[in-house]
Amino acid sequence: MKFEEWEPLYEEILAYFSFDREADEETAVLLQQLLIRDDIDQLKAICAGKKVTVCGNGPNLIHELDRIEGTVLAADAAALVLQEHGIMPDAIFSDLDGADEHYQEMNWKGTIIVIHAHGDNRHLVQYWVPRLIGPVVGTTQSTPIQNVYNFGGFSDGDRAVFAADELGASHVQIIGFDCDDPSVDVVKRGKLMWAKKLLARIGYAC
Repeated sequence: MKFEEWEPLYEEILAYFSFDREADEETAVLLQQLLIRDDIDQLKAICAGKKVTVCGNGPNLIHELDRIEGTVLAADAAALVLQEHGIMPDAIFSDLDGADEHYQEMNWKGTIIVIHAHGDNRHLVQYWVPRLIGPVVGTTQSTPIQNVYNFGGFSDGDRAVFAADELGASHVQIIGFDCDDPSVDVVKRGKLMWAKKLLARIGYAC
């Protein structure tokens, strides 16, 4: 999704959650400053013309692992579930709130970390970006800047779907998503509602 299409949706999200666009953009600039490389070509290469499986971190993920095919994109901590079951994700989409030494290990072995900057994770960006020595790509939910991209999407899982779609995947399937999970808190429920709404805009259901 081009930013011109995304921006009105982003403005709705800002209003819904009372988020601060300026804070989002400040963290995006910090991310840009900390990134010493841009591995967008690697991310394009694993998506363009390929079958892609995007793995959410819902409780149903472990029951759907046999459906995985093609390129594997993990939404944040879904990567840890995959790793525990012997599956190395090709890329992890994360705002770094689930990052730990396992992310570093997977990144060192070649997993692309798609690092997302937003207003509430400045400290995580500052801590983790210098510690990721493998392939990385920067993203923002606000105006894209040099080497910090915006493919559309809001939470880790739907951003991965938007990226695969925008980068030319031949087919995208979604597993481990539960956009109607009744057990989550009110903020998470709002994020799932938006994930469902945003994915529907580009023809996907969760």
